[in-house]
Amino acid sequence: MKVAFFSAKPYEREFFKSTDPNGIHAFTYFEARLNRETASLAHGHVAVCAFVNDRLDEPVLEQLADEGVRYIVLRSAGFNHVDLDAAHRLKIKVARVPAYSPYAVAEHAVALMMDLNRKIHRAYARVREGNFALEGLMGVDMHGLTAGIIGTGRIGLCTARILKGFGMNLLGYDLYEPPEAKQLGIEYATLEHLLTASDIITLHCPLTPDTHHLIDANAISLMKPGAMLINTSRGEVVDTKAVIEGLKSGKIGNLGLDVYEEEEYLFFQDLSDKVIQDDVFSRLLTFPNVIVTGHQAFFTRNAMEAIARVTFGNLDELEATGKCANLVSPESHWVMPEVLRDDNF
Repeated sequence: MKVAFFSAKPYEREFFKSTDPNGIHAFTYFEARLNRETASLAHGHVAVCAFVNDRLDEPVLEQLADEGVRYIVLRSAGFNHVDLDAAHRLKIKVARVPAYSPYAVAEHAVALMMDLNRKIHRAYARVREGNFALEGLMGVDMHGLTAGIIGTGRIGLCTARILKGFGMNLLGYDLYEPPEAKQLGIEYATLEHLLTASDIITLHCPLTPDTHHLIDANAISLMKPGAMLINTSRGEVVDTKAVIEGLKSGKIGNLGLDVYEEEEYLFFQDLSDKVIQDDVFSRLLTFPNVIVTGHQAFFTRNAMEAIARVTFGNLDELEATGKCANLVSPESHWVMPEVLRDDNF
């Protein structure tokens, strides 16, 4: 099958080529993101392989259909960037990678917690300049603190296991309570109670109409003064402007982000020699108690191997039968808002 691979990075080519050394599927790699200006590059390809910041709205899907594209295989678990209604109307089938490495994201979330709590990023910069003073670097024992986990799918449960090992108290918020949660000692609560009782709040829910700006000014007002907020799920789950106000007031004591509302225009590219035009993002970077990473939580060798393997499996199934176990459909929009979980979240 001929596949147009958008937003291609050198490390992705490495994993995809090693997964398909005999070239069963013919990939054309494009560094450009998929959007209305680049959709014509898919001409002559049966499938498109897309990532989280590729644009797959109705106009782009219409262009892809005109170019002969029949399948879209996503290199992600989330599919909020795809207009599934338009895809269904245009008879374009969409498949995803429902699970790759929940450990990767969970471990990154905890790394952000540890770094922010013990000021590792600040200590690192000081020591390199010969400054060994400890003022401003004091943290707290995480043992005995309460962690609020919003979304207890695979990643949320992996995070819970790690935090339980630290001796933390665990609160959960999710309309679905997996059996393992009870074994881990997760106490389920209302969102309001979780926000008011948690020292650290970590987000592991997918983006749906119900979770858009789930953490807004009202949610922040309920938090403990100085609470830590971690987001490794989707940027739009957090109202960034409200979070900035929370940082300024001290309501939010520490903030760790691996995702950002407008990351489409920033992440996965080198902008070190350019002036960042996003004033909200630039304001975030001025706070000493904020760490932002560029959507790298998923980025482990294990996860990349799994993404390539599952993507090829999806292509094999689609080529052989026109069907696939990992297809998503318009009905997915109606299912997802009912629960704060995803196979990989």
